[in-house]
Amino acid sequence: MTSPAKTKGDRAEREVQALLSELLGVPARRKLGAGRADDMGDIDGVPDTCIQVASYDDLVRAVREKVPACEVQQARMGATFGATFLRRRGGSYVVVLSPEQWATYWREAVEGVG
Repeated sequence: MTSPAKTKGDRAEREVQALLSELLGVPARRKLGAGRADDMGDIDGVPDTCIQVASYDDLVRAVREKVPACEVQQARMGATFGATFLRRRGGSYVVVLSPEQWATYWREAVEGVG
């Protein structure tokens, strides 16, 4: 039997998968095998990007736990970019980045303009 927390997390991953497919036009899909020692994020199909998804009632805890987890998984997969999608009550999402992740996005954006 699946736990309520697993069901909630699976639903959030499906929502983010659909959101990314719609916003980016990429074939985003859920990765299977979350929690494995070689975990490399929750969503596949976004090139060179590690996506972590969390649906916690306590957003402070989610930031504290999931942003560092995303950084570890990003390094493990050798991805340039990483982002943590946090589901808020009511179903909307925010994206949280570490300062290093944000700086990478900024540097790449400036390079693309110049």
